[in-house]
Amino acid sequence: MSASAHIGDLSALADVASKARTVHVICLGLSALDQVWRVDRLFAGRSEKVKAAGYGTLGGGMAANASVAIARLGASVAFWGRAGNDAAGHEMKSAFTIEGVDVENFRLFPDGRSSVSGIIVDSSGERQIVNFRGLFPEAADWLPLEAVARASSVLADPRWVEGAATLFSEARARGIPTVLDGDMADAEVFERLLPLTDHAIFSEPALTSFAGSAKDDSLAALARFGCRVIAVTRGEGGVSWYENGQSHRQAAYAVEVVDTTGAGDVFHGAYALAIGGGLDVRAAMAFSAATAAMKCRHAGGRNGIPDINECLAFMRTKP
Repeated sequence: MSASAHIGDLSALADVASKARTVHVICLGLSALDQVWRVDRLFAGRSEKVKAAGYGTLGGGMAANASVAIARLGASVAFWGRAGNDAAGHEMKSAFTIEGVDVENFRLFPDGRSSVSGIIVDSSGERQIVNFRGLFPEAADWLPLEAVARASSVLADPRWVEGAATLFSEARARGIPTVLDGDMADAEVFERLLPLTDHAIFSEPALTSFAGSAKDDSLAALARFGCRVIAVTRGEGGVSWYENGQSHRQAAYAVEVVDTTGAGDVFHGAYALAIGGGLDVRAAMAFSAATAAMKCRHAGGRNGIPDINECLAFMRTKP
């Protein structure tokens, strides 16, 4: 299948860009402050010192980046999450506000500590990450679940399990699509969240860890959890998914990669927007792959995220 084969299925997204169609997504999960060092090569696995060619501090986190992607693409989005009432927490909250993300339910806990990541990116765009996940209460009883009624779709990553389960249960009860960012997590996390998930999209390492393999057969095996769609993103290998008893594949869009940081998060955000906008799964996969590819042409986890019209124009240029 060519990457642009279903371009006609994406017309609903032009309505989002023009505000003729309202799409609102709730994203719940991790917000982190990323400290990024740019180097010629990654660490080789031993004690050593590597000289950085550049340094910057950026907002990060799976659901957080997804929410920024949705806002940049032109839809309405709210981020629900936790941080400490510290300098990092306030910096993240300010960055969300600048992007137009609703942060009314991004709570800064007085006794909490924000999540901070150190990211090293080499000249080819590959990266190494170390993350302090932060310290905050696990309880989700403060979430305003009545607000879920106004959502077109909801997305969660696996970093706040109680929050994700609470949000997904409410969305399921209301018939609102749920999208899970299947990043690395303990097996019991997925065993709890997958039965509440409509669209589960794993990374290759996370799928391998949970299912024993990242092959397409593993996607079919996970159908026992009742998800409508089970997928795995494969970087330059595109994305594979299992739906209605069949395996499918969307090719990656060829671009000159500068930095892959945040590409998976952007993919998930674009996918939640597309599903919330009423696109079918194949069209949503194509749109999400294009959005993530465009982001990879720029350094930084949030730099280079296109708006919907830019993404559609990019897709039309590809065979």
